[in-house]
Amino acid sequence: MSTRKLHLNLFVYPGGHHEAAWRHPHTDPGRLLDIRFYQDLARRAEAAAFDAVFFADGPSLADNVRYASRFRLEPFTWLSAIAAATERIGLIATASTTYTEPYNLARLLASLDHLSGGRAGWNIVTTGAPQAAGNFGLDEHPVHAERYDRAHEFVDVVNQLWDSWEDEALVVDQRAGVFADTDRIHEINHAGRHLKVRGPLNLPRSPQGRPVHVQAGSSEDGRAFGAAYAEAVFTAHQTLGSAQDFYADLKTRAAALGRDPDQLLVLPGISPFISSTEAKARALHREFDELTQPEYSLHLLQRLLGLELSADELDGPVPRRLIETRGERGNGSRFRLVLDIIDREQPTVRELLHRLAGARGHRVVAGTPEQVADRIQEWFEHGAADGFNIMPPWLTGGFDLFADQVVPLLRARGLFRTAYEGDTLRQHYGLPRPAAVRPARGTGPAPAARFGSRASTRVRHPVP
Repeated sequence: MSTRKLHLNLFVYPGGHHEAAWRHPHTDPGRLLDIRFYQDLARRAEAAAFDAVFFADGPSLADNVRYASRFRLEPFTWLSAIAAATERIGLIATASTTYTEPYNLARLLASLDHLSGGRAGWNIVTTGAPQAAGNFGLDEHPVHAERYDRAHEFVDVVNQLWDSWEDEALVVDQRAGVFADTDRIHEINHAGRHLKVRGPLNLPRSPQGRPVHVQAGSSEDGRAFGAAYAEAVFTAHQTLGSAQDFYADLKTRAAALGRDPDQLLVLPGISPFISSTEAKARALHREFDELTQPEYSLHLLQRLLGLELSADELDGPVPRRLIETRGERGNGSRFRLVLDIIDREQPTVRELLHRLAGARGHRVVAGTPEQVADRIQEWFEHGAADGFNIMPPWLTGGFDLFADQVVPLLRARGLFRTAYEGDTLRQHYGLPRPAAVRPARGTGPAPAARFGSRASTRVRHPVP
């Protein structure tokens, strides 16, 4: 029997992942800014031995906030409060390589890793929302290729900053009066096309060495980036075949770069409507769909596909010939996913909007606990996934149903852990703790650029 086990994250979105969740009586929108709501939710996920909770983020206000609970909670503040309320569950925060600086971000993530005892992960994004540019003094949003070019350099710099303290740099020799071995703390002196950073980081190497690298881009640039840097990839797929193709492609790319493909986890999103019968689950799904706002949904279609439609066209076919395919939109992975739905299912405009309302292009399933477990097992055992981001349609009830009714089935089938076997997110994901990498001679600081000089003989203490 295989010892391979599923990895499960709880993807937290205010109110839930269905766009109309905040309007449904199962949801209490009055708690969406109450940290205790999210602490309770994380404790529930930890009791179910989930690998991590994950917060998405973006550096601008979503233009659909009139109709949906799509504000953004700053994830480092929120996850720090969740860290204090939990003990072992991983904490994954989204942060942009386009609209942050590497030194500040390296500090935030290392601090979260120290604060939580080694549970931090970084969801690396390049930011697709063009309206973010105006919040950071830019006249226009950098183009797709430029954002990814900066992202490569950005991640390299952050890794160097995390490695700028060797593991043995923290000495804490009270008798000798030596706190840190400054010969083991290094400037990075990076000067590249986009970034110039001296270093070193102003805090010791974190418990995981480096917080876990997570990535969510599925475009050609995104796949190349994920194969090079990611240790877990979040992705969206509607069919088993599409998920299998992506899974095989990403693992092959990682292997071609000399990486162990087993050290790159592929985690699609799944949003389950669960009830005692399939008919009841589908009826529940329809209840949520009927609460969607056409104004919001049509705007979403315009943003995704370039289609400007009116409410009078909701029950007609999607005008495939009018879909904009030029520029960045045509290169995006979500664009291609929606286009595939249109070509495969030939939906009306209203049907397409309902398909997207559930989880913005991620797979939505409606069925009994056994049926949901079957879909998860099928993808896991047929080369489509190493685990899943669980995206409850509403909170907290949508997650409670999954934790109480689906997780026990996955355990009974030998697919999911019954208890944690480690304490860090790396341990949950089965990932090694990386050794600090020193820059090769000629590419990093010369000996004179080391941070200080060697002190007298001392006793070494491992980093906690």
